[in-house]
Amino acid sequence: MELYNLKHPDQKVSFTEAVKLGLGRDRGLFFPTVIPVLDDVEALLAMPFVERSKHVLGAWLAQELGQEMVDSLVEKAFNFDLPLVKADDKRYCLELFHGPTLAFKDFGARFMAQCLNSLATEDKITILTATSGDTGAAVADAFYGLDKIQVVVMYPQGKISLLQEKMFTTLGENIHTVAVESDFDACQDLVKAAFEDADVRDGLHLNSANSINISRLLAQICYYFEAVAQFKREHKGDPVIAVPSGNFGNLTAGLFAKAMGLPIKRFVAATNSNDTVPRYLTDGQWQPHKTVATMSNAMDVAEPSNWPRVEAIVEAMGWELNAITGVALSEADTDKALKQLQQGGYLSEPHAAIAAEALSLTMNHDEQGIFLGTAHPAKFKDVVESVLGIELPLPAELQAVADKPILSVAMQPSFSALKAHLLATLG
Repeated sequence: MELYNLKHPDQKVSFTEAVKLGLGRDRGLFFPTVIPVLDDVEALLAMPFVERSKHVLGAWLAQELGQEMVDSLVEKAFNFDLPLVKADDKRYCLELFHGPTLAFKDFGARFMAQCLNSLATEDKITILTATSGDTGAAVADAFYGLDKIQVVVMYPQGKISLLQEKMFTTLGENIHTVAVESDFDACQDLVKAAFEDADVRDGLHLNSANSINISRLLAQICYYFEAVAQFKREHKGDPVIAVPSGNFGNLTAGLFAKAMGLPIKRFVAATNSNDTVPRYLTDGQWQPHKTVATMSNAMDVAEPSNWPRVEAIVEAMGWELNAITGVALSEADTDKALKQLQQGGYLSEPHAAIAAEALSLTMNHDEQGIFLGTAHPAKFKDVVESVLGIELPLPAELQAVADKPILSVAMQPSFSALKAHLLATLG
């Protein structure tokens, strides 16, 4: 598999190199020179999830890694359920929160961990990643206890739910966490700055587990195939898919799936008040505003770093950008969407509720759609209980960390401070 740097197309790398580097020169994202198209999608949709995923990822990776290694990576990473659950007559939720950290990020993080563990040759690797909520837990769980890999997770202090925070800040050992006194965009900027600093990048063999890493995106392609496979068992038409969107890696994976031949009618990019993309899709002006804190905090991203990949896929496939529908919901709209889902018998959380409402606002009368359930409702226990007036029991995964102490270091959004901390702790 060959990839090139979207900012510097002359920089070309293999999949193995892209996984290890994370970012290209000048913070450029790696993008495949060729998007493979699958021959018999209908036959693939009849397969079980793990077997199908071997074929889907093999189309990208088998030539470089060998199909046997691809099969092994898939078997080790994808070992939990992802049911498509009916919310009402027109909407279904693909529940992606049945993995070890109760969030969709488990798919990409576990696959990336297996890739690095299998492909890395350096004496040590440092994973540096920013999270607006669920990435931190998924990455920490996926890499916890791996001998050659240290992990540093940065997150905006006070801007993620306490239970989200506890899932990755209580582990210790090779998992290090930094609470940045700012927002997610500041955390993301610090990650990018670290990759540009030779002392940090080369001295610590730096890598990132954010959705900027191509291995995570490829893994996420697989669950779009599963969503459509389950949908097609009951419906003849193609689904509209609404994606709760923050950094836009999730939508990028969906577009790759469609480009490979998966029958998806169209996509809805659903955001909260951080509406850079919906505004851009309407007026063509890229004008990020200051990040706004919302109850759907994992989507509190004003400058989504994966957006250049979205535009690159659209250009490569000859699609129109306006084929993606952008919808932004206010806090009041999110509150209302959560209540409507509950009244219909489906218990959700803010991010999925935004995507569910975006479906309702954009589907035609003859369409049916899928919205992605990206996290277990209990990960947003305070919000869900407050909005719905209910008491949520904690699943075992959250009960296990609820009373553990947080081990994070608090830090101002300063790269010099981060550099000093990283070199002192890991150098």
